[in-house]
Amino acid sequence: MHVQPKLTKKLTLAAVAVLAGLTLTACQGSDTDAAPSQDTASSPASENSAASSGSTGGNGSTGSTGGTAKDNGGNGDDSGDDSGSDKGSGGGRINTGPCQTANLTITAAHGMAEGDVLVSLKNNSDACSLKGFPGVDLNTSDGDTFSAARSANTPQEVVLGGGETTRFTLHTPPNNTGGTGLRIVSIVVTPPNETHSKTLRIGLSLPVTDGSDSGPGVTVEPVGYGKQ
Repeated sequence: MHVQPKLTKKLTLAAVAVLAGLTLTACQGSDTDAAPSQDTASSPASENSAASSGSTGGNGSTGSTGGTAKDNGGNGDDSGDDSGSDKGSGGGRINTGPCQTANLTITAAHGMAEGDVLVSLKNNSDACSLKGFPGVDLNTSDGDTFSAARSANTPQEVVLGGGETTRFTLHTPPNNTGGTGLRIVSIVVTPPNETHSKTLRIGLSLPVTDGSDSGPGVTVEPVGYGKQ
């Protein structure tokens, strides 16, 4: 029969057509599969770009300036605190100037050592200062007066707040002669840098001297000197 060769030829052509179709489909599939590989290749670039952007933001001058401004602000606060902490010799109290006699209560009492007189000065007003030697005149029972000499010690400034007290010591030699000696009935005290005085009654017996102007070894310490 001659029908079989024709049929075989048709089948062969059909097979070729199918093969061609399959090949075309495979090629299209390969092209389609290749597209994601381009996206994958571009991803590292995107990530690097994003990383670069993030790095620039972290090191940006704005953030750095903000940090510097904060630090400077902190330094400014510290500076202000230090300045506020400088309180001076008055321990934070406002010194209104030298103490005035009118604002001081002045009293005298016998000290621990024989012949010593402890004179107290209490401030009854705003904070004030005293620095130097007080003036001390001694009045005798005979109506005579002589002044105490200054000791060799160096005066220091004393700041008194309201209600506070400081002291100074008057040294007088004891009378060991066995006689009545030179009788002191009062002392006149003038605070440092003042012209007004206060008279305090106190009884002392001093050895008789040759009448020198400085008195019989009587000395006065600066205000605030020694144990207070």
